[in-house]
Amino acid sequence: MRKLHAVPLGLLTAGATTFGYASVIERNWFRLRRFDVPVLAPGRPPVKVLHLSDAHLTPGRKRLIRWVRALDALQPDLVVNTGDTISHPDAIGSFLDALGPLLDRPGVFVYGSNDLYSPVFKNPLRYIWRTSQADYKRRRRIPDLPYRELGAALSAAGWLDLNNRIGRLKVGGLDVEFGGIDDSHINRDRYDQIAGPVDPRADVHVGVMHSPEPRNMDRFAADGYDLLLAGHTHGGQVCVPFFGALATNCGIDRPRVKGLHRHNGSWLHVSAGLGTSPAAPFRFCCPPEASLLTLVPRSS
Repeated sequence: MRKLHAVPLGLLTAGATTFGYASVIERNWFRLRRFDVPVLAPGRPPVKVLHLSDAHLTPGRKRLIRWVRALDALQPDLVVNTGDTISHPDAIGSFLDALGPLLDRPGVFVYGSNDLYSPVFKNPLRYIWRTSQADYKRRRRIPDLPYRELGAALSAAGWLDLNNRIGRLKVGGLDVEFGGIDDSHINRDRYDQIAGPVDPRADVHVGVMHSPEPRNMDRFAADGYDLLLAGHTHGGQVCVPFFGALATNCGIDRPRVKGLHRHNGSWLHVSAGLGTSPAAPFRFCCPPEASLLTLVPRSS
């Protein structure tokens, strides 16, 4: 009888230990990833882009707030936030505090679905065979988070709102053209509003989105954008050693669920994100991250 009880007790202990690691340790084990992206003309000086995504911030995430604030020491020339920034109606002030001096640098942003809709519990196993997009179509129509106030606060600091918009900034001596779309995961993307070839007079062209859906990535690439930035996937959030992510929660393929890749002639960077939904507060084999992308000259 003791042997019969030992097996389930051991499994229960292992499960509790794994969940404790995933929710307490790895969820707060922030990392900075660095990539060189060859998109500049020969002879141009490098430009540093700090890519933030998926903070899912609540006021109590003090360690996350301190870690993001310290990223200003990297002296980025540009900050790009690809959405899912807040998960609580009182989190805007906390996010502005997290950005701190980064707000004084050139910046751009788009929204994610969780900037509009508060978190609800979902069975995480469902992501293996379906995305969460259907949940918004069936159950959630009226936003209950202050996304407009979030956008107004970032815009007041001089950051560009790229939700279905084109914009332009001087960044590290470069003329940078941006095209951005609102979140395709909740069908707020309107690529037709920004469609068309990029301006060849700009030094570099950056496409910004929350969810890396191939249909939009194809259009960005066809219009001539050099670099595409996205988040949303959380890098899979729960990964299996030597296999990787179990799901992407969007149309992108698993091998490109995070990191720097190519897409139809453009460079694509997908951030694994800084946080998790409060309804699923764990990560496994996929630590939270920000990325420092250094734009460098193309090889001649």
